[in-house]
Amino acid sequence: MQKLNTTLETETLIIGGGIAGIVTALELVQAGRQVMLVEKQQASQSGGLARWAFGGMALVGTELQQRMGISDTPQRALADWRSFAGFSQSDFWPKAWADFYVNHSNDMVYQWLKKKGFEFMPAVNWVERGLHGDGNSLPRYHVLWGTGQGLVEGLLEELCQPKFQTLVSLRFACQASTIEQLDDGFQCLIEPDDGETYRVKAKNLVVASGGINGSVERVQQNWPKDQGPMPADILNGASPDADGQVHDEVSRLGGQLTHLDKMWNYAAGIAHPKPHFPGHGLSLIPCKSALWVNALGERIGPMPLITGFDTNDLCRQVNEQPYGYTWHVLNKRIAMKELAISGSEHNPNIRDKRKLSFFRDVLFGNQQLIQQMLEESDDFICADSVSELTDKMNQLTGNNAIKAHVLQQQLDAFDAQLAAKPALQNDDQIRRINHARQWRPDRLRTCKPSPIQIPKNGPLIAIRLRFISRKSLGGIQTNLQSQVLDDGQTPIPGLYSVGEAAGFGGGGISGRRSLEGTFLSSCILTARQAAKHIIG
Repeated sequence: MQKLNTTLETETLIIGGGIAGIVTALELVQAGRQVMLVEKQQASQSGGLARWAFGGMALVGTELQQRMGISDTPQRALADWRSFAGFSQSDFWPKAWADFYVNHSNDMVYQWLKKKGFEFMPAVNWVERGLHGDGNSLPRYHVLWGTGQGLVEGLLEELCQPKFQTLVSLRFACQASTIEQLDDGFQCLIEPDDGETYRVKAKNLVVASGGINGSVERVQQNWPKDQGPMPADILNGASPDADGQVHDEVSRLGGQLTHLDKMWNYAAGIAHPKPHFPGHGLSLIPCKSALWVNALGERIGPMPLITGFDTNDLCRQVNEQPYGYTWHVLNKRIAMKELAISGSEHNPNIRDKRKLSFFRDVLFGNQQLIQQMLEESDDFICADSVSELTDKMNQLTGNNAIKAHVLQQQLDAFDAQLAAKPALQNDDQIRRINHARQWRPDRLRTCKPSPIQIPKNGPLIAIRLRFISRKSLGGIQTNLQSQVLDDGQTPIPGLYSVGEAAGFGGGGISGRRSLEGTFLSSCILTARQAAKHIIG
């Protein structure tokens, strides 16, 4: 047990054991540098949000893209990025990081991971296409076999090799607080869960503590106005550890915080059936073929909601609806083919690299996930008729907001469009479904348009959806070496920020909207840049 007056010394102290912190530590020890990494969670739960992440990365110009006939370039990717980000004239460092990302995601992320033995799934997915062609103009979303959990555990295993044991000190279940700047570095208080507080002095300090979106209070304080009215009920899809306390310490030292009102949240959250902390939510990947209705059972519009095009706009539209929640109405056929939950926990076949089981579920449907949610989640409802479904929906919410005839009318109108000959279909959701199905990976996970109320495709399913916080797009302002900048844009000597703490680079690399999949990869990029500068 450490004593209160104990002071330890290291060359570089890293606060946060997520992917950004782990990669920074790994790069440093490989160069023979001394590192101490402090992480709030126990070793088995370390890795930050990355441990629970799906593992998707937006990568540019990879060999996997080329094999699928995708001719991508940094110039095209940057044009897409800027069209989606909506940068302001003053966003110098976010723009610089975006340019750096598109030019180096292949060599510094994709190739780097492959050399370490990580494997990507054999298809590139097309997400965030933009409602009006202003998002990803090409498929760029690469998914790791093993999900984010496999990435965390693989890199931690490498960091813990015996050859590095004299260089690295991993201190789990420890809280870092009260950072002081010294003449020759920094001093930080470390509070273990089961021991006395001690101090650590370091020449370099790397902040890798995640964002602010694990604190619902911080989300509310910095509410993004472009996501509509702030909902009264916000699920937590991040972690309570990402509370912004280290941001406050950096600000006290003179570091600039920027774009904290830029966030990457999701519109389709459900309460975690087995929560790991209060308010814990899961983010669904919304079914493209489901009818998305508000709390009154009315289809949301005039532009129907459909995933894969503009996540930020989905958030805005659902937050403008009454009662603070919305519904997906679908049938079992749609759920079997399209329903997915983001993250490693509910994608065991990908997480555990069970390839045959994964492809079986793609071809024949994920019966196990549907059954699990129907049994475990209060937000999932199943019925054989619209009237029965309506009764159960009202019973769940307790407000009798939905009238059976209203929901029936919405379903009948949608089904009439779905049943029409293609030349007579005039529905934007159907048009976007057909567009998505032209890309082979999407066709495998998207139903051919067909009426929802077909008995053989039943029963009917309703899913109550709520707003869920996820990632911070703003944070600590940094230059391209991941050095923290003061209000005069001067680097603070020895102070670095990486990953989500830095808004994934520059305090806001994605602007107001991300091309999706830019998060894990940006953690790696910013971490490698910080380590490179420390090594010199």
